[in-house]
Amino acid sequence: MKNRLSGLLGLVICAAFCVGQFSPAVAQKKKDDTYTQDEILEKARGFFGHTTAGLAKGIQKVFADLGQPNGIILGEEFGGAFFVGLRYGKGELSQKTSGKRQVFWQGPSVGFDFGGNASKVFTLVYHLKKPGDLYRRFPGVDGSLYVVAGVSLNYQQAGNLILAPIRTGMGLRAGANVGYLHYSQEHSWLPF
Repeated sequence: MKNRLSGLLGLVICAAFCVGQFSPAVAQKKKDDTYTQDEILEKARGFFGHTTAGLAKGIQKVFADLGQPNGIILGEEFGGAFFVGLRYGKGELSQKTSGKRQVFWQGPSVGFDFGGNASKVFTLVYHLKKPGDLYRRFPGVDGSLYVVAGVSLNYQQAGNLILAPIRTGMGLRAGANVGYLHYSQEHSWLPF
């Protein structure tokens, strides 16, 4: 009898734990580590100084494709190309769960790409479990047209981690290229 009671008590405790894990409060807590579209639009407005129709459409497209991000990188980059290109950037990664940290990126590209540009970069980050997971290479295909000012968007993916950089730039650069960006904790002039 005593064994049955202790077994029943264990079953009740296990059931209570399982129900607690799937309760709306726990589900809400997991949801709170992501950013809503309104939060992202507000951060973009603060970062760029205003929100253009093109920028808002870019953010809406990313949300329609990928949902709510759990990280944001706000930064600046510069680059140039004459068939072979280079890109360097610096920014700050923000997550609701782990705060802010500095991040750098650099990378080569090759393709039909000419000119130079300087851009502000607003990157939405998806499926980032811990900040250290960001520090790797992300292959990508990029097409851009900066003639005085413009907005561009592309996706970069490495494993399950997806980045959606939205760039507003100044300069004269047009083309399409294939390359990668290497994200790191430290600045490097070597793009490889």
